[in-house]
Amino acid sequence: MLIVDETGNRSMKIAIAQINCIVGDIVGNVEKITRQVQQAKSQSATLVLTPELSLCGYPPEDLLLRADFLDACAQALTALAERLAGVSVIVGHPHLVDGTCFNAASVLQDGKVFATYHKHVLPNYAVFDEKRYFSPGNDALVFEHQGVNVGVLICADVWESAPALASKAAGAELLLALNASPFHMEKQSARIEKLSQRVADTRLPIVYANMVGGQDELVFDGASLVMNAYGEITHELPAFESSLSIIDFQHASPLAGTIAPTLTVEASVYNALKLGLADYVNKNGFPGVVLGMSGGVDSALTLAIAVDALGADKVHAIMMPSEFTADISINDAREMVDILGVKYSEIAIKALFDKYLEALSPQFGDMPFDATEENLQARIRGMLLMAVSNKFGSIVVTTGNKSETAVGYCTLYGDMAGGFALLKDVPKTLVYKLCHYRNGVSKVIPQRIITRPPSAELRANQLDQDSLPPYDILDGIIEAYVEDDLGREDIIAQGYSATDVNRVIAMIDRNEYKRRQAPIGVRITHRGFGKDRRYPITAKLSNFW
Repeated sequence: MLIVDETGNRSMKIAIAQINCIVGDIVGNVEKITRQVQQAKSQSATLVLTPELSLCGYPPEDLLLRADFLDACAQALTALAERLAGVSVIVGHPHLVDGTCFNAASVLQDGKVFATYHKHVLPNYAVFDEKRYFSPGNDALVFEHQGVNVGVLICADVWESAPALASKAAGAELLLALNASPFHMEKQSARIEKLSQRVADTRLPIVYANMVGGQDELVFDGASLVMNAYGEITHELPAFESSLSIIDFQHASPLAGTIAPTLTVEASVYNALKLGLADYVNKNGFPGVVLGMSGGVDSALTLAIAVDALGADKVHAIMMPSEFTADISINDAREMVDILGVKYSEIAIKALFDKYLEALSPQFGDMPFDATEENLQARIRGMLLMAVSNKFGSIVVTTGNKSETAVGYCTLYGDMAGGFALLKDVPKTLVYKLCHYRNGVSKVIPQRIITRPPSAELRANQLDQDSLPPYDILDGIIEAYVEDDLGREDIIAQGYSATDVNRVIAMIDRNEYKRRQAPIGVRITHRGFGKDRRYPITAKLSNFW
């Protein structure tokens, strides 16, 4: 609907469809887009903007190498265009042209694919592999809508100046950007900075539509926004939830609208973990999750997130005490599961542990108790959790954090056994902050769990700090070495002791083989242990450093 006010200015409504797509579910994604378009149309929107690759989900990875997958996308795009009437829609999809594949966005109107844009800037760093699948486009796409010349961009195109300037040169008065921009801490501020730069370059408003949802280790946080030609944010959609927002324009200028509250770092990370777990479980069809309770802070946080993400009825917590498990650990675990109302079981492992020691005694003889026996307890627990998972279908969610994963303070086939490592990218110091954040919403984690010194409780009087530097020091070195790629001398120059730096780097390097065998987990930093850090297992890095 085109509206002209008393001054003769034209007004229009553009809808941002911030949707949660499922990779490969082309039929389901088409239905989701259709519902959003119908809802937007009922609110007088004449143009609907969907996220990057919304037709097939992002990232489709090697599905893009399959001819049948690309053909299915092409057929679905044509069918989608035919079923939409009275409204223009911009849809992201892969586009095969003469054997070359592009990351594309098509304008659908009047029952047809009206025009198609090919993404110019193909990111090939961190979690992105777009040059493996796509060729870059070169041409701008500007089309007229309700008297406004609209330019189309895709995600990384707004991180560089050339594509936006090309749209401006082609006559664009307004820029629309489709995005599948994954979350990490402080990512929204980086996006706003880039959009501000593009506005400064072009003096054009930008509508930025971002995907929302979990896809394996990635979480897309939405938080779509609109920025006017003065660099002011006029609209910002809620983060971590699906949303449809109608943006009012006077000609190409967005009018002031609703701006969602800014989340704290802890709130954004907690919501990312919650969404990542919920979508991994639900999209893959698991009936629920099972996790090992220890009475410690990591399993407590994991349990809280699991209940918030899935509901108490889909969570099974199992306490598996040994002779080294303190009574307060059992009591604290019982208190927390009572607060949350989840299914809870206790399976003592001492008898099983003793049987294993008896079976191994001819091999071990009088050799002293060491990490072998510690790891054996962890592996018994892992085996029990996997048995419950197999019997009832629930996926095992492991509870280890990034600090432990980095230095190998975890047991293969023990506490690492499972299908999803929720805290895999969460440093121990952040674990505590997240616990305080969650208790600030409503108290679910007993205070003693947070204040007790952390312990694996695999031998008598064991504390984490017996084997590791204090966590504030450990996490600082891990961040510098893993996330910032700083060298040994640069890290020492930050004030860390050479002894701690050498020790931590050595532990990180020699435990790459463990991390390769760990389950995936939600990425919340700019450099997690997953797709964005690919180090060789067999390497003499000590000679390099």
